[in-house]
Amino acid sequence: MNRLTLTLADRMVDEALSEGARQGFQPLCVAVLDAGGHLLALKRDERASLLRPQIANGKASSVLGMGFGGRELARRAERMPAFFGALSDLAGGNMLPVPGGVLIRDDAGDIVGAIGISGDTSDNDERCALVAIAAVGLVADAGAR
Repeated sequence: MNRLTLTLADRMVDEALSEGARQGFQPLCVAVLDAGGHLLALKRDERASLLRPQIANGKASSVLGMGFGGRELARRAERMPAFFGALSDLAGGNMLPVPGGVLIRDDAGDIVGAIGISGDTSDNDERCALVAIAAVGLVADAGAR
């Protein structure tokens, strides 16, 4: 597979929202971007707070822009805060180096998109992303080691 379809993106969003509900997490918002950074699907639980769509999109965009998952972004931001401050400026403020942004890879390891989730803790957001990606048979890259 060399691209992410709307059908798969929509399924991932629904899987992530369902997982959050099963776990009793706070209301979530989920964004799925294709490899070019274009929004394919976004859903927000009606109870989620106002900025959740921007945060979810920012998490997905951040991992695509740098080419590694949110956990690795967080590690690097901790070591290089000045660089990430400048990077955030370059990205128009749309750089969120935290878990909850996960690259989506195909079986060959190629990046086909990213998912970003916001609403609960970053760890719980990421957990829902991992479940969603696995549910459609793709490979998650959260930047974990």
